[in-house]
Amino acid sequence: MKFNKSVAMGLTLATLGVAAQPVTDPDWKESAAPPPPAFDVSRLIPIEMPSYVSLRFGVDPATLSITPDGIVRYVAAAKGSTGSISAMYEGIRCATAEVKTFARFASNGQWTLVADPQWQDWNGNLPSKHAMALARQGLCEGRSTAASSVPAIVKALKNVNPHPF
Repeated sequence: MKFNKSVAMGLTLATLGVAAQPVTDPDWKESAAPPPPAFDVSRLIPIEMPSYVSLRFGVDPATLSITPDGIVRYVAAAKGSTGSISAMYEGIRCATAEVKTFARFASNGQWTLVADPQWQDWNGNLPSKHAMALARQGLCEGRSTAASSVPAIVKALKNVNPHPF
């Protein structure tokens, strides 16, 4: 058997319980985000959230898109116990386990663009873990986009939680 340094290093890290860090492309460039798409709460597919989360979250499948640079963009909506709805236009980058909020839907029915949107670790101190839940339920598979098409993502999301929003 021929000695392979990469295999040996991987085995050593696995043995030590060290998690592998994502390999990022230093030449990666994010495509420009289009304006927030229109969404419809009647189309929302529920995002399964832990029982301690009081808001219900869903994603509008008509707003899903997969970009050539590996970003899945979508509109997610949150519904409170009073029936109030808020929404976010976001993107998930599976390769780095990050989420970015491009715009928020205001109570006046208009989108408000985020002044300087930044990629954030979806495990970070965010107000909600809906992006991480969404990634795990159909958008990402490990560090890659789970499916090569929006219909495949929609099918995966519906398989996780077939109940209406």
